[in-house]
Amino acid sequence: MIYVIRNEHDYGPYDEIVVARYVEEGKLLMHDRARDVTTSEEGTIGEFLERRGIKPQIRDKGTVNEQLRAIGSEFIFPKEDMTKRIWLEDRRLLVLAIVGLSLSVLMMLPVGGYLVFYAVSLYFAVIWGIFFYYFFRTRQVRVGTTVSVFFLTQLAVFIIFSGLNRLNFFYAFTNTAFPFNILGFVLGVGLTEEFVKMLPLLFLVRRAREPLLPQTLVYYGLMSGIAFGVFEGVQYQTTINVQADYTTAFLLNIARLTSLPFLHALWGGICGYFVGFANLYPRYRKSLYVLALAIPAVLHGLYDSFAGVAYFISLFIALGSVLALMTYLSKSNHFRERLRD
Repeated sequence: MIYVIRNEHDYGPYDEIVVARYVEEGKLLMHDRARDVTTSEEGTIGEFLERRGIKPQIRDKGTVNEQLRAIGSEFIFPKEDMTKRIWLEDRRLLVLAIVGLSLSVLMMLPVGGYLVFYAVSLYFAVIWGIFFYYFFRTRQVRVGTTVSVFFLTQLAVFIIFSGLNRLNFFYAFTNTAFPFNILGFVLGVGLTEEFVKMLPLLFLVRRAREPLLPQTLVYYGLMSGIAFGVFEGVQYQTTINVQADYTTAFLLNIARLTSLPFLHALWGGICGYFVGFANLYPRYRKSLYVLALAIPAVLHGLYDSFAGVAYFISLFIALGSVLALMTYLSKSNHFRERLRD
């Protein structure tokens, strides 16, 4: 005799012959959990039946055609539900369709050259955006604002990197030998690029009709970073990467679409964290704005500096960026208490 266990409830006890009949009728499964009445030993129904030498044969419910008729055409092709657009209520399906079919749609369009690189970069940006929306959104996050931040960053990028970035003379140090090039990568590359990502966040704070949580600004900072990654990804794919051999160019292109935009997003998120606190505690805003720009710029500059001489150190800096953002978020309440004093 055995108990049948389903949903953590015991049913029975049943004789194994009765259980075998239920298996044959499809009411029980061979891998359903069961427990011996006498010893309390647990196992599967199949294991207990095998010990008794019982081998149930599952009965087919008619022929294939009879089974299909029993299943019903409405389950195979739910035409009525599809025409009623009930599927639009399930956002998961829409997300899957966007992620899965966007590039297929792109292949049908008469685009080429620079637009192809930009469209593919946007595709990966959308995937990152969905990821960040799922993990980092707060009650204040709005999809419309997310889109605005993304394209505001794009606008700032195109304006500043159309020539204004040359006003930062520290860029010249990027061509010097290591470790002197750290100066150029931190105060030139890092400072300029992180400032570009910071601009939409400052605009957002200024236009906000309620105090924005630091976590909210972290999310928008992540999106600003992804937007910058799109610009840089296209820039490198159409210039530097095309000069490499096929295998190297392929790897670099993938990195510019996936991993490296993620790093820009991390640094943007760190910036957003301190911008958020500067907005909530204006008495400390000067120092918090300095931290919002300085910390990402230093991480960014050090990553770039070591990338050419000891890339494993750059990986540690990237990992440190992840840990820093996660730690900042976990200590938000403690930080808030300190700034209240």
